[in-house]
Amino acid sequence: MGGDQSGPEQAHGQREMWEYGEDALLVELADVTAVMALRASLDQEPVPGIEEVVPAARTVLLRLAPDADTRRIVEEVTSRQLTAYEPDAGAMVEIAVTYDGADLDEVTRLTGLSAAEVVTAHTGTELTVAFCGFAPGFGYLIGLPETLQVPRRSEPRTKVPKGAVGLAGAFTGVYPRESPGGWQLIGRTKLALWDAERDPPALLRPGTRVRFRTA
Repeated sequence: MGGDQSGPEQAHGQREMWEYGEDALLVELADVTAVMALRASLDQEPVPGIEEVVPAARTVLLRLAPDADTRRIVEEVTSRQLTAYEPDAGAMVEIAVTYDGADLDEVTRLTGLSAAEVVTAHTGTELTVAFCGFAPGFGYLIGLPETLQVPRRSEPRTKVPKGAVGLAGAFTGVYPRESPGGWQLIGRTKLALWDAERDPPALLRPGTRVRFRTA
């Protein structure tokens, strides 16, 4: 294919495809909803030559087979009507949370909700893993009520404890291990999100449905 992140291969609406290294294409989309629809379309109607689909917030990386017909893949992916595809319902994971996070008071200030109302809103919605990243096992969950959509912290922490549950914009998620982070922390869970001895190691994968409950 040649060239890292060269110019757009082709556009379709708000969809563009770029060469990404020697054996991949990067699809840029309008938002995470379009990302999930494209991933669903490739799950339900696979395109020969695409070996791996890696979704992110507004992009999908397509890793290609060495003998893939790049032009045909570009034509196929850009011509799809994404509104015709709904993501398949994934497995349900329930996560018990103790809601005593270090930023819970700040979240109540930002949202105007009481602590109890924050908990009710967070536990009262079925969420979906849109994509994974940042750290092994870290799932970006969407479906959060608008009332809980708060900005990241202005100053990230150098250490966020394993199991911390946080909010950042339209996303909520659980830190699978101790790491730096800037999400607003509202609680913690004892559930292991990543276990190298488990098959698969990640409890949360794109498409997994999640419900939080009070521990």
